[in-house]
Amino acid sequence: MEAAIRNLVQRRVLTCMCGAFSDKWLDVARRCGKEAEPLQVEWGKHIDASAVEEKLATGKFDAVTFIHNETSTGVMNPLANICAVVRRYPDVALIVDTVSSFSAVAINMDELGIDVMLTGAQKALALPPGFSLFSVSEKGFARAAEQKDRGYYFDFLEFKKQQEADMTPTTPSIAHIHALQSKLKEIFAEGLADRHARHARTNRLVHEWVRDKGFGFFAEEGFRSVTLTCVRNDRGIDVAKLVRDLREKHHLVIDGGYGKLKGQTFRLSNMGDETEETQAHLLRCLDDCLRA
Repeated sequence: MEAAIRNLVQRRVLTCMCGAFSDKWLDVARRCGKEAEPLQVEWGKHIDASAVEEKLATGKFDAVTFIHNETSTGVMNPLANICAVVRRYPDVALIVDTVSSFSAVAINMDELGIDVMLTGAQKALALPPGFSLFSVSEKGFARAAEQKDRGYYFDFLEFKKQQEADMTPTTPSIAHIHALQSKLKEIFAEGLADRHARHARTNRLVHEWVRDKGFGFFAEEGFRSVTLTCVRNDRGIDVAKLVRDLREKHHLVIDGGYGKLKGQTFRLSNMGDETEETQAHLLRCLDDCLRA
């Protein structure tokens, strides 16, 4: 996140904010000494393309940060619509966070016009945390070349220079690289289309369970994530007890609501290596804990 801000923002960045992780972009940008303006919507709501259009039409911005899948609220924002708006402003660089959607849904970076796309190892890639991946467009590299304060550790041009020699600017996490190589073999053996379809199927299982058990969805209809579900605690259960019972009785861990949503929601993931069988097992165990 900091690398994208340092390399691409020259004048002012518009930070699209709809939850804990997208909200963090504003803090990151300002800590990097950049002028930043929030486009804030209520948690659980999506970023509307027309609101982005209205902001960019002012001519004040040369970059936009946008999160595809807001992990804290279970909102999947309309990526194609937002990208279509930003493409109408060729002087604006688009930075997209795909931390909990990458590899679970199709994202054609070049076709969409994304200038920096970033993700993490620990979500849909189902690898241990501590490793980040990013891709930069030619437009992004050209913008970076104009920046005077991109530093060394976060310098995209240094990464590109080193990559051409099959190197990295600093010593990388070798274990993560081997793990990623193994994971990519699994992904391509399954097939991208089949991987995307599997995430859609396991997501439907969770959604059916939520409705069947009398809970609600925190994310608005039509903009719900296909990799995780933020369940609204409409039944007024003791979420902390549910989380504790699930861990102690079944050795399974779920999140009892992120940040200010703690106790009001809980989150169920279906991303990464989850299958219909593993998802069904989780839901059966949740049933058992709810009966207790």
